Amino acid sequence: MLANLAAALFTHKSIKTTETKAKRLRPYAERLITFAKRGDLHARRRVLAVIGDKTVVHELFTEIAPLLAEREGGYTRITKLGFRKGDNAPMAQIELVLEPLTAKAKRAKPSAAKAAPKAEEPVEETPAEEAPAESASEETVATEAEVVEEATGEAEKETTAKAEAEKA
Repeated sequence: MLANLAAALFTHKSIKTTETKAKRLRPYAERLITFAKRGDLHARRRVLAVIGDKTVVHELFTEIAPLLAEREGGYTRITKLGFRKGDNAPMAQIELVLEPLTAKAKRAKPSAAKAAPKAEEPVEETPAEEAPAESASEETVATEAEVVEEATGEAEKETTAKAEAEKA
């Protein structure tokens, strides 16, 4: 069954099936694509032993493998589609990821991660003991007042710097 699903996936580039079959097909198809990326005779014969259809194997080795040559893995994508009428089986679409691998996607993740820590967050001190409830609330109020004073002080410095820049 998996060999037939893999052959259909390689022929049509995308198939609609149940979620369970799609999840079982993913590692099976990715292993066959990895063989196709090797491209030697032994790999071709191993894939042919599984699929059995020479035209599908030829298409896999000549059309699909060159498109996925730069990719190290993750050749397929599973998208959930909802439930099938009749038996209410969860459906999914499994497709080959044929888009070229972009360097921008790799660079975007680290820059987004670096941008997040730059945001200033007010620092709140938590008391070690919770027995004196009044002193804890006083410390919190004092901490909040300090944060507000710092924020207003920084805002005043920025406005004076802007005013001086406009005068110059």
